[in-house]
Amino acid sequence: MKYLFILNDPPYGTERSYNGLRLAASLAKTGTDTVTIFLIGDAASCAVAGQTTPNGYYNLERMLKGLAAKGAQIGVCGTCMDARGIKPESLVQGAKRSSMDELAGWTREADKVLVF
Repeated sequence: MKYLFILNDPPYGTERSYNGLRLAASLAKTGTDTVTIFLIGDAASCAVAGQTTPNGYYNLERMLKGLAAKGAQIGVCGTCMDARGIKPESLVQGAKRSSMDELAGWTREADKVLVF
């Protein structure tokens, strides 16, 4: 099964992106499903490297790195990156600048699209 996750919310201050990544990680565990993640709007900040969180608090950078290590594709909306001053070199390893055209292609290919 091919799953596409579209995340909209910022990394902290709300738990929507966190919960979306939790579900994505659970689906990626088996190795039989394909997981693709697209970060749009304020969720573009989820992919910024160098996040420091208090001990015991979730860290979306670590979650994204773990998903990438399991083979997940991670795209970050380029327009949203530009609007927030996020440079491609500041993205976590495994994430890349992406586009609406790529999101459209991923949507066509997905069996299920989940929006958080």
